[in-house]
Amino acid sequence: MESGQPHRLRIALAGLNPIVGDLAGNSAAIARAVRAVGSDGANLVVFPEMTVTGYPIEDLALRQSFRRASKAAVIALAKKLVEQGDGDVVAIVGYLDEADGRPQNVAAIIHGGEIKARYIKSRLPNFGVFDEYRNFAPGDQTLVVRIHGVDVGVLICQDIWHDDGVVADLAARTPGLVVVPNGSPFERKKDSQRTQLLARQAKRFKAPMVYVNMLGGQDDLVFDGGSMAVDIDGELIARSPQFEDGLMLIDLDCVGHSSTPDLIISEVALTAPTPLVTAIADSFSEEEQIWKALVMGLRDYVEKNGFRSVVLGLSGGIDSALVAAIAVDALGANVVNAVALPSKYSSTHSIEDAQALATNTGLRFRIIPIAPMVDAFTENVVLKGLAEENVQARVRGTTLMGISNQEGHLVLATGNKSELAVGYSTLYGDAVGGFAPIKDIYKTDVWALSRWRNAQAEAAGEIAPIPLSSIEKEPSAELRPDQKDSDSLPDYEVLDGVLVEYVDHDRGYDDLVSSGFDSALVARVIGLVDAAEYKRRQYPPGTKVSSRAFGKDRRLPMTTRWREGQ
Repeated sequence: MESGQPHRLRIALAGLNPIVGDLAGNSAAIARAVRAVGSDGANLVVFPEMTVTGYPIEDLALRQSFRRASKAAVIALAKKLVEQGDGDVVAIVGYLDEADGRPQNVAAIIHGGEIKARYIKSRLPNFGVFDEYRNFAPGDQTLVVRIHGVDVGVLICQDIWHDDGVVADLAARTPGLVVVPNGSPFERKKDSQRTQLLARQAKRFKAPMVYVNMLGGQDDLVFDGGSMAVDIDGELIARSPQFEDGLMLIDLDCVGHSSTPDLIISEVALTAPTPLVTAIADSFSEEEQIWKALVMGLRDYVEKNGFRSVVLGLSGGIDSALVAAIAVDALGANVVNAVALPSKYSSTHSIEDAQALATNTGLRFRIIPIAPMVDAFTENVVLKGLAEENVQARVRGTTLMGISNQEGHLVLATGNKSELAVGYSTLYGDAVGGFAPIKDIYKTDVWALSRWRNAQAEAAGEIAPIPLSSIEKEPSAELRPDQKDSDSLPDYEVLDGVLVEYVDHDRGYDDLVSSGFDSALVARVIGLVDAAEYKRRQYPPGTKVSSRAFGKDRRLPMTTRWREGQ
């Protein structure tokens, strides 16, 4: 085979939705995917990072029994592919291995029933507060494998994000194709960043690139798929839809071998098949991306953890209405249980709005007045003012947890990121729950998403799920007569403007004031945010959609005397 001669490879992009720890189930899904695309003539199948183990595995990486089980699963998988008649297909599969008793993030090159080569990543991202990297191996080494006359370079996920020499080393070896297994979580506005990154790196490699991303929810992360391929000029030539299962087959014309490979699987170029017509999936709007992420995050948390149903307090307000609509889309109305918990301060329209949402969506709905329970409590313990208000919230939380224990539902907390930021919630009250679907969604986004979801329903000729009055009325916890959120907080449009800059962008007091925010407002908001860290630490997990989600990316010391602007 002459150097530089173009050859066509048929490649399958297999962005699966694995479950952490389900080695047998994940391996079976990999084998089924190889069987499906092998029958369609695929020469190479690329799976996401750590597909065998699921991802991220966090401190499971430190457990020797888990590492050894992962390695054994990959060895068994290689044999399984031969048994099912797919031994000639090259599969690149991510898994956890070990060396000298320490974990390794590995992409295995499987062919002919064996692991022919391994690309070892010395860093294992934890997606923790500092996006921590744990250095387990002495250093990264590039890997180039010759497949049907094409030199294929292999990288793993953050190699291309954090160019630390590996990219330069691989580029110097002039591969004909670069494949990148990924576990890249969803964040708003990240999709375009990936496309631009891939285009830039393809130009650097002077080779086409295949980027295969994981799919599905894992705890508070969501992987949105969106696998793609770019040509030698960085032009997008194929992309699978975000948030959708499935395999994508593409044909890539690659330059033949022009470097010294680490492994030769086949020198023989295959007869070029009739080229496939590849598709570039449309990009979703930002609202639709966030909605799909919230739906997938909740669905996978519920199903992967073995819950059968959910329950939430439905107040008639916008936050609980949005959570209910997400839950119905994620799980189906028949397993979503909503409970109105009116107190003596609850308005008639709140119950009417809750009932209207239940009617619109078909979820299961009941009303349990809490006034008798609150009265019984306050007759025995004299509490006034805020303490009495919090009793109402805690009675609601206790009631929901009791229903959960009795009926087996997962309780959904309905607080948003604005409330969580400033501590506008009651511990063991509205903060109770097993999962918090909108904890990374600011209040202004809550309104925007609610309007978007209603518009989608109306465009489809369906009933809009969220009552208009829930969207338009002034927010209130209804814990005292005529209470409004604005009694305790700045208007949400103003509040969120400060929070986005302080929480998401880490801008301090002086910077915020110099950029035009009122100094008294900034001081007040920052004080509220910093004082509420202890509450946030006790809040349930919830789907991350921003680059700075509480509990995942942003943690302040609970005990600190640092004050912004001091």
